[in-house]
Amino acid sequence: MDKKYRPRLIILGWISLGVLGIFLLLIGLSSFVYELFTNYRMGIKIIFSIIGITLIVFSIKKSFFEIINGVKKNGLNGNINRNDISNMIYRERVLSKGPKVVVIGGGTGLSVLLRGLKESTSNITAIVTVADDGGGSGILREDLGMLPPGDIRSCILALANTEPTMEKLLQYRFDEGLLKGQNFGNLFIAAMNEIYGSFEMAIKETSNVLAVTGKVLPMTLEDVTLYAVLENGHTIKGESEIPLKNKELSSRIKRIYMEPMVSYPLTEAVEAIEDADLIVLGPGSLYTSVIPNLLVNNIVDTIYRAEGPKVYITNVMTQPGETDSYTVLDHVEGIVTHSREDFLDYVIVNIEEIPKETLTKYASDGSEPVILGGDDEEILNSKGIQVIKGNLIDIKKDYIRHDSIELSKMLIDIAKNKVSKIQI
Repeated sequence: MDKKYRPRLIILGWISLGVLGIFLLLIGLSSFVYELFTNYRMGIKIIFSIIGITLIVFSIKKSFFEIINGVKKNGLNGNINRNDISNMIYRERVLSKGPKVVVIGGGTGLSVLLRGLKESTSNITAIVTVADDGGGSGILREDLGMLPPGDIRSCILALANTEPTMEKLLQYRFDEGLLKGQNFGNLFIAAMNEIYGSFEMAIKETSNVLAVTGKVLPMTLEDVTLYAVLENGHTIKGESEIPLKNKELSSRIKRIYMEPMVSYPLTEAVEAIEDADLIVLGPGSLYTSVIPNLLVNNIVDTIYRAEGPKVYITNVMTQPGETDSYTVLDHVEGIVTHSREDFLDYVIVNIEEIPKETLTKYASDGSEPVILGGDDEEILNSKGIQVIKGNLIDIKKDYIRHDSIELSKMLIDIAKNKVSKIQI
């Protein structure tokens, strides 16, 4: 049984018990009144009345307990007020009926999107790359033989309904000692992996602890390594090495592949895609966060056959050593090269101007805005891909990110149009 329905079924059960109590009480009372006019013994009627009253009181008490417990599980510990109850009801009644959205990718871009998306629907499944091998995740992967938790941790926290202190704890990175550079959230998932003996269970239990809205799933449970074949013939091994080595070699990426060549998606991921009202690729690093998910066996065909519209969200800025000088069309062609020609239905593009002072800082690293080239839109339309433009910039502390709320509104509109067409 889906865990999100369990609390509601429990409450429904106690309410049903209360209804039975009322029924028995009415029988008892009616029999009692009838006894006033007859000489039959009253024993059974009195018992019915007592049982009925007991069941009513018991069901009310239990229902109230389940509601309060539900509030606490949704991260509303402490003083429970009217706003807390309203928020819980909103999430249970409104967001739970929202469109079923599957988001595929990794990195910061994906977690930013998820924070906005959970305000519009709780039917979210994030399928996250596990091809990364750098930083703290890479160390845990090598030392403990586990899948890298970094991108998954970020997505779990983005969808979590937890206290700010807990989020700060799970985002904390050690500055000194043997744990220098290591993230506490990664260590938490590593500990869960050791306890349950399964990376899949570790993610599920971590999600339960943090009251996650929706699901976060790894793209595969295989220990995969990413390779990039460049246009100049060189091959680069390792997700973290691809942008670094390619920047030195100054060559475009021709294609990427994974070893082992055979890797399979989780059954839950396949079912979520098949049932989705919307399937979203990105935002995120094109070759090291988004496309690796498409290399898992049968996943491209699964996405293609699904009824939900397929949307690709291009990055706001190019990534040095990976998508240098890429336009919107270049990004889309990267997706198509690793899937199929008629794979996408929409591409979402930012057209908002970025402040010059912010652009100057990014330019020093070799990054520039991803723009629609002169003929990009016409070419994309000829391929059956509709271009959706918007002002989607959110700048905080000189870091450029997507405006997750505006982006989520666009996605929900696409999903709802699809839903209404099916209903008609």
